[in-house]
Parts: sequence; structure tokens; C-alpha cells
Amino acid sequence: MVRTTQTKIPGLKKNRHQFFLLVLINAFVGGMVGLERTILPEIAETDFGIAARSAIFSFIVVFGITKAISNYFAGRFAQQYGRKKMLITGWLFGIPVPFILMFAPDWNWIVAANVFLGINQGLAWSANVIMKIDLAGEKDRGLAMGLNEFAGYVAVAIVAFLTGWIASEFGLRPYPFYLGIVLAILGLFLTIFYVRDTAPFVEYESNQTKELRSTKNLFREVTFSDRNLQSISQAGMMTNFKDGMAWGVFPLFLATAGLSMTQIGIVVAVYPALWGILQVITGKLSDYSGRKQMLWAGMTVQGLSLLMFPFLEHFYAFIIVAALLGIGTAMVYPTFLAAISDLTHPQDRAESIGVFRLWRDGGYAVGAIFSGVIADIFDIHMAIILTGILVLISAIWIMAGMNRLNEPLQKTEFR
Repeated sequence: MVRTTQTKIPGLKKNRHQFFLLVLINAFVGGMVGLERTILPEIAETDFGIAARSAIFSFIVVFGITKAISNYFAGRFAQQYGRKKMLITGWLFGIPVPFILMFAPDWNWIVAANVFLGINQGLAWSANVIMKIDLAGEKDRGLAMGLNEFAGYVAVAIVAFLTGWIASEFGLRPYPFYLGIVLAILGLFLTIFYVRDTAPFVEYESNQTKELRSTKNLFREVTFSDRNLQSISQAGMMTNFKDGMAWGVFPLFLATAGLSMTQIGIVVAVYPALWGILQVITGKLSDYSGRKQMLWAGMTVQGLSLLMFPFLEHFYAFIIVAALLGIGTAMVYPTFLAAISDLTHPQDRAESIGVFRLWRDGGYAVGAIFSGVIADIFDIHMAIILTGILVLISAIWIMAGMNRLNEPLQKTEFR
């Protein structure tokens, strides 16, 4: 039986050293995605002569599917085998990624690299999220998720900018991917030698709560049978549906608008930078304002931003709208995870988050397939516009589907 000591009691302040170590490690996890954010579509056209949008977006489809499935198993296995083991395993899959991207002789190798990257992100990011929720406790759950996503997506933005700049100065390969080698080795080293598993915190919280564990199938609950969890899951999927589109479409669209590689890197970086930075504020704000209000407002801002994007022509206008898109995403991202945690028993938390992240990150693949097909049939403009409309529909779904929540820390008002 695990002893309950002061160090095993959840709380952000008392567990701050371990918590902020995990924040740093999640920045390294996010940086691995930033490696591809700016330059991979350009590599597809320049190095491999791939012109079809649906073919270029294949790397995002593979990444999204692999990450989604890995999220689910990370949630399932974290409770059974431990959070730390999932985090270590995630980093082991991340180490080959930069080497494959540097030396890939054809596009199939790039796709294979994204299988490894998807597993890395699914296991490492999911384990990191679950561990932070375990450490933070209920009172600061939104803030904890804000800090987690802040670290990850600011790192995405920084590395996306740096790879664009390095590519413009030294070429598309291999130099931009040296960053990935450093990130993967540091992440693995810190995890093995300094991270502690958070299972004792889960046991303490389970002993304190009066809520009973779910007797129903958690996959079914999170996916469709609970109206609140269902609403959160569909909105999560549409948020990453939008991001899968943006990942593949934005660099190509901005290039056709006449922007340089450095300017494209700036615009592509602004969106995840605002997404990351503001989550510290929006995550904590959702602890007070209520999850539902933050979610529907954030989805609305995202949808409207996308509808504006195709009609812009100037560099600074692109920056402003990319910033708005980042703000809308920041409003929802930490709130999703906090809301799922509000609604589930501590010992059901890992699997419930895994199911949610399965659907959320499945949106990458669906969005990339959708936007690639639409771009080939019509054009890139239409892919962006239709995505914006679908995101607005998702906002309406939240408004209609979720029970009103005035006091976010009282779970009964979700039910």
C-alpha cells in the first residue's frame, strides 16, 4: 500500500519542482512537432517533386492517426504500468525522427518518420498531461493545463520559426533538424533521471473523493453516451481538424501570396505562439468562468478567423489573423483537458483523457485528408473557408449540447 505523505498530496505549490520539470519536458515534446511545421510542405515540392496537395498532406494524416491511437493506449496503459514508463517510451520513439527527416531519400521515409513522431507525441504528451493533472489537484486544474499547453505550443512556435530561418539561410536539409536531436536527447535524459511517477497522488485523491468510479464503458462514455463529454470530444476533434488543415495549407497558401520563407515562418509561428502563451491565462480563467463559456467562445473565434484568412493579401494582415486564430485555440485547449478531468473519477482520468485525445488528435488526420482533397478539387482558399464553417458548427454544438456550467469546480452542474 502506498504511504500518503505530505509530498503525495496534490497541489500546484507544494509539488512545484516536479511540476515545472514536466513543463520543461513538455516544451521539448512540443518542439519535436515544430521541426516540421514550416518547412516540410516545401521539402515535399522542392526535394521530392510532389505537387498533389493530398499527397503532400499524407505526412499529417499518418501523424494524426498514429498520435490519436497512441493517445488512447497511453491513457489505458498509464494507469496499469505507470505514467513515467509511458513518458520514457515516448521519447525512445522520438529519437529517430530528426535523423530520418535529415537523410530521407524519398517521401515514404518522411511518412515513416511521422509514424515515430506520432507515437512520440501520443505517449509523451499524454503522459505529461496526466502527470500534471495528478500533481495539481482540482483547484488549479485549469491553470495546470494552461501551463502544460503553454510550454508545448510556445516550443512549437519557436522551433517552427527557427527551422524556417535556418532553412532560408542554410537550406531545407539537414541543418534545421539538428534541433530535434538536442530536444529528444535532453527530454529522455531528464525523464529517466529526474521525473517521479505520480501514482501516489492518484491514490490520495481517490481516497478523498466521494465520487464513485464509472461502471460504464469509458470509451463509449467519452465518445457519445455522455452529452457533455461528447460535446467536448467533437470540439477537440474540430480544433485539431482545423490545425491539420493549417499545418499543410498555410505554408503553401502564404507562398502563393508572395511571402518569403522567413515571413512564412513568422506567420506560421505566430499562431501557435499566441495559442501557447495565452493558455496560462485562459486555463486559469476557465477555473472561474466555467468550461462551457470558454469552449464555445474559443471555437467561435477560431471559425471566424479562418473565414477571414483567404481574403487577406498583406504580411501584417496575415499576422493579425494568425494571432486571432491562436487566441481562439488558446481559449479551448487547456479547457478541454480540465473539463474532462472535472467529469471523471481520479482513477478513470487517464483512460478518459486518452479517449478524448484519441478523438481530438484524430482531427489532424481528418482535417489533412479533407483539406488535401478540397484543395485538389477546388483550391486552397476553399479548403480554409469550409474548415472555418465546420468549426463554427462545432461551436453551436457546444452551446446546444453541454449543460450550463456556472461553477466549474462543482461537477454536478455538468451532469
